[in-house]
Amino acid sequence: MSSNRRGLLFWISAWLPVAVGIAVITVESTPAFGSDRTSHPLRWLVQLFFGQLSDATWDLVHHVLRKSGHFLGYGALGLVWLRAWRMTLPRTQFHSQFLSQAGLALLGTALVASWDEWHQTFLPNRTGSPYDVLLDCCGATAMIGMAWLYLGAFRHTQPAR
Repeated sequence: MSSNRRGLLFWISAWLPVAVGIAVITVESTPAFGSDRTSHPLRWLVQLFFGQLSDATWDLVHHVLRKSGHFLGYGALGLVWLRAWRMTLPRTQFHSQFLSQAGLALLGTALVASWDEWHQTFLPNRTGSPYDVLLDCCGATAMIGMAWLYLGAFRHTQPAR
């Protein structure tokens, strides 16, 4: 479809998931979602399924849960960035096209992650960390890599037209 035939609904469907993803991260990047505030409800939920945990064990589990959230959340953000770029950029050869789209998706994710961590340095119960930006970008890279594998495999299973 040529870009002059793309209406408002096309652009909304392409980019609204990116805006929603950024909005979710913005909400989670508030004092309300600091580790001091998430520990109790998460501990209750984990112990509901797995039983009592010592404080030392809980500290480790809580840390892993929060870092997994970074990896998976920014992985999902990387995918919606990728989807938006795939919908809006012109179609060319798969590999060169995908690498450009993936690069733009990773750049968008890295910018949001960097802004998020910078923003957290101003909050009383949050800290900003370049390691979290790296973790966020690793999550996006992993998810985009899985998309590349899936799309490449899917592309080869399609009948010739």
